[in-house]
Amino acid sequence: AAAKAPTSCSNSRRDCVFILHPQWDNTRRPVSRYGAKSSTAAGLFRTKIQRAFASNPLQNAKPLPQSRLAAGRFPRQDRAFLSQTQRSPPMSAEMRLKERGIVLSEPQSPSGNYLPFRLHANTLYLSGQGPCLADGSLRTGIVGAGVTLEEARQDARLVGLGLLAAARVALGSLDRVDYVVKLLGMVNAAPGFGYQPEVINGCSDLFVEVFGEAGRHARSAVGMGSLPRGITVEIEAIFAVKS
Repeated sequence: AAAKAPTSCSNSRRDCVFILHPQWDNTRRPVSRYGAKSSTAAGLFRTKIQRAFASNPLQNAKPLPQSRLAAGRFPRQDRAFLSQTQRSPPMSAEMRLKERGIVLSEPQSPSGNYLPFRLHANTLYLSGQGPCLADGSLRTGIVGAGVTLEEARQDARLVGLGLLAAARVALGSLDRVDYVVKLLGMVNAAPGFGYQPEVINGCSDLFVEVFGEAGRHARSAVGMGSLPRGITVEIEAIFAVKS
């Protein structure tokens, strides 16, 4: 006679019914491949699956939809085990830079009596920067009067690269950034120009590209009658730093 089947789900990581047969009825009890909902039938099915999994776990395992993991339909230990086996480790900021071929140049030197950054507790304050070109010169002009919206957006991206360079110098690695807290973006705009948010998106999009969801931030984007040295855009930032 067959041994008595278990009547409850095991928390053992070898209980691969959660991997091989993620089918549940509305009472959240495991269902056998034949649709049986009794604890005995489910237990027999689970025992059979355990033996198959023990013989060759990699061959028998099947991926689970992430929605089932997110819905919490599996015991805690199994959810942790499945998440380790199915989810790739998150990509770090430095890895994203390398993957996208983004090279950060040396940060700009201060043009006045101030520091390029200040680290206080777990908060990094980055001084405002302008768009620095490859030859070291600054991009100048008035947005909406000689400088187009797209050109200004690219200038904001350049400023973002400069801010990342300053943050790397301050922290040693961008992987120490926990999340971006806030940006203040200033646009040297012609009277009547009202697309400052679209301009500063050049920097905001870059931060999301590099930091993922941690790059989303609070923000102000304002127009100015003029900016230092006639630059098109100036942006300052605040980063939260990992402990």
